[in-house]
Amino acid sequence: MVYHIFYPLADKFFVFNVTKYITFRGGCAFVTSFFLVMAFWKFTLKRLKRLKIVEKVDMYGHIHLESLHGGKRGTPTMGGILMIFSIVVSTVLWSRWDNIFIWLIVLVLLSLGTLGLYDDLSKIRKSKGLTRYQKLFWQAVIGIALGIILVSYKDFNTNWSFPFIKGAKDLGTFYIFWFTLMLIATSNAVNFTDGLDGLAIGTLIINFLIFGLLSYIVGHIKFANYLFIPYIAHAGELTVFCLAAIGAGLAFLWFNSFPAEVFMGDVGALALGGAIGAVSLFIKQEFLLFISGGIFVAEAMSVILQIIWVKSKGKKLFKAAPLHHHFQLLGWEESKIIIRFWIVTIICAVIALLTLKLR
Repeated sequence: MVYHIFYPLADKFFVFNVTKYITFRGGCAFVTSFFLVMAFWKFTLKRLKRLKIVEKVDMYGHIHLESLHGGKRGTPTMGGILMIFSIVVSTVLWSRWDNIFIWLIVLVLLSLGTLGLYDDLSKIRKSKGLTRYQKLFWQAVIGIALGIILVSYKDFNTNWSFPFIKGAKDLGTFYIFWFTLMLIATSNAVNFTDGLDGLAIGTLIINFLIFGLLSYIVGHIKFANYLFIPYIAHAGELTVFCLAAIGAGLAFLWFNSFPAEVFMGDVGALALGGAIGAVSLFIKQEFLLFISGGIFVAEAMSVILQIIWVKSKGKKLFKAAPLHHHFQLLGWEESKIIIRFWIVTIICAVIALLTLKLR
């Protein structure tokens, strides 16, 4: 919005010329989203407490884990609503409105956030949220609908891009199903990771930083050609969204860090997980997300392997799943697990960036 109001005035007032730069508007989006979360924090917390939207610790009968997390019972949840609000407002304020990627990423955030909101409220009011299959069904519906919109956009190519390999493979209409699969995988992976104070949001901040940088590179024809990666016209605008997500995430981490004063809930985990997956798809770097988001992959795979192991062998592969609970039962302190997982994420992120030169 700022761009469309002030940039046309740049001929008369040179200072407004700065609004054409993605880096400037991205920095402003970061600051705006950060202070929006900080400004509305007390109001949000009071409302959550008044409506009794608080955490009900349920470890599916695992007594040891319930004892470890017993102190979290009664902590306000669904703080992700404030993050989504701040990210959307900041993105709309500082991005260009003539960019399809901006509107699509906002749709991803709002649609998955709505699904997570319904799931959270069902857990609180009915003591039972959506079943695994119900959640997957609605994630698939959202993914297919958005995938059709994306594929129908004439300037978007439906190519697959692989690390270490120059060139790409065109998926055609199958890209709709690839988009849907990625959206389901990333939103659920982040949701699995959201089990310790600050673990998910800290890991997301690092990944949004990497993909904000990648969005800028992919949207810059000289940088993209130099690194032999697909140039995606107008994708650089996603940098504004990523920086808005980082700003809101850092402000949320201020209150969500151990010991947490609030949890993001499914509303935040599903929305932000789907958003980072969608960004990676828009810029054709989804396979780099498997590297930089290694913790998300490990958390999701631990759940899948645990289910397969129990059904096929009748015993557990891990002491508990997702993976962070396994380490808790090994005796690791919660804060130590969180910091170590963040460190691993930073290492994975650096490795992902290194692959840009290995093509």
